[in-house]
Amino acid sequence: MYIAIEGVIGVGKTTLARLLQPRFENSDLMLEVFEENPFLSDFYSDRARYAFQTQIFFLLSRYHQQNKTVPAILNHGKSLLADYTFAKDSLFARINLHGDELTMYHRVHAALAEKIPLPDLTVYLSASIDTLMARIALRDRPYERAMERTYISDLASSYDDFFSKTSSPKLVIDSNSLDFVRYPEHLKLIENKIREALGISPYQPALLEGD
Repeated sequence: MYIAIEGVIGVGKTTLARLLQPRFENSDLMLEVFEENPFLSDFYSDRARYAFQTQIFFLLSRYHQQNKTVPAILNHGKSLLADYTFAKDSLFARINLHGDELTMYHRVHAALAEKIPLPDLTVYLSASIDTLMARIALRDRPYERAMERTYISDLASSYDDFFSKTSSPKLVIDSNSLDFVRYPEHLKLIENKIREALGISPYQPALLEGD
């Protein structure tokens, strides 16, 4: 079983993956390594200048991690929870790259993606722009302090468009009113939704707000 958590910057992917992992027996955790990107802080200061370097570094880094880690865990009969999918990189590229750079990026991404196992279920945490900006401000990472609202809005639109069209197994959860760190019942609601989507028992039928 391979579950991936996805969503825009600041939505709570890593936190949710960490909290869910102990709830699924015999499961490992794979977290995105993003702070090792030497171009990241420069990118947020000058996106146009550093976009291509940043995207290519992320693409190759994510490929090496997933190509090595995902099969190794699944082939040993263990389950896996991840806080990102390989597909996410192209969502950022759509916004950050243009022209020949975007064309070249897509060619490389398509070649690498063929070798990456797909999740059995992708959990997409959606949230309003206000919620995302508030959560980004709350965690206060230095290189995110100058992050523009328009950039987050563009990312959110890209994510929404992708998940409205993808045919891969997915579970969309509106996280605006959820605080799965402070309220165990919110975490349990999400766990139940995942178990139900995968047909894993035991799960208790539960409705998220708005269902």
